[in-house]
Amino acid sequence: MKAVDYAAPRTISEAITLFSEKGDRARALAGGTDVLVQVREGRREPDWLIDLKHIPELNELAFDSKVGLRIGAAVPCSSIYESALSKPYAALIDAASLIGGVQIQNRASLGGNLCNASPAADTVPALIAHEAICIIAGPEGSRETPVEKFCVGPGRTVLGRGEILVSFQLPIPRKHTGTQYVRFIPRNEMDIAVVGVGVSVTLDESRSRCIAARVALGAVAPTPLLVTEAGAALVGGALTDDQINKAAKLAQAAAKPISDMRGDADYRQHLVGVLTKRALSDAIARAKDKEN
Repeated sequence: MKAVDYAAPRTISEAITLFSEKGDRARALAGGTDVLVQVREGRREPDWLIDLKHIPELNELAFDSKVGLRIGAAVPCSSIYESALSKPYAALIDAASLIGGVQIQNRASLGGNLCNASPAADTVPALIAHEAICIIAGPEGSRETPVEKFCVGPGRTVLGRGEILVSFQLPIPRKHTGTQYVRFIPRNEMDIAVVGVGVSVTLDESRSRCIAARVALGAVAPTPLLVTEAGAALVGGALTDDQINKAAKLAQAAAKPISDMRGDADYRQHLVGVLTKRALSDAIARAKDKEN
């Protein structure tokens, strides 16, 4: 492992200046659970690691009754699932609880999970299901982009030179909404998803018909996918097994998996259907819960 310089900016503007100056020679450090492993194994060779944990905005976890939940990009997963503020965001709690063990969850962050841009990242389909928006700061000011448009390829994101991911904004879930994240892994010791599915289902006042739905997939394409047609297939009619099966088939059709050491493409395609049906059934049950 080569020598790497370290910086710990205290403000967003300091971080932007550093990333603007260092460019591709710098990597962000939030939890470090991905980047430190990559550096040690020689898969990344930055000259600088810029620690973002000391910037207040990146550590914010706050709920506003008008706009929803704001999660700083450096907030660790354990803080999310332990906070009462996150309770309405069930799929996100599902995903944050699955990343590694407790030690990893005390360090790993949503921002790092997204910026690493792994197609198999657990929290990304959950964030997509919750309609999360990325708040980005850079030399030209701040901008926003939906989570589903943040990754542009394996290991690649929309961040330009000098830009950093500051936080996520999640809207308040609508009444009678249920969300769920499920994944498949061959064994507990292998924590990278072979397939991951995040869904959101909103029911009408009778709780018998769907009025909105989102289906997001992980580990089956170069980037996490929002399958709009799968969600649309659930809207309007009674929530029957036929509707759920139709949505699952549309999710399968959108998936473009590859074969690798964790599973071949046909196996992953099959799992998309199985997990989508399972996630939707669980989300519908959550939406019908009297507390929603």
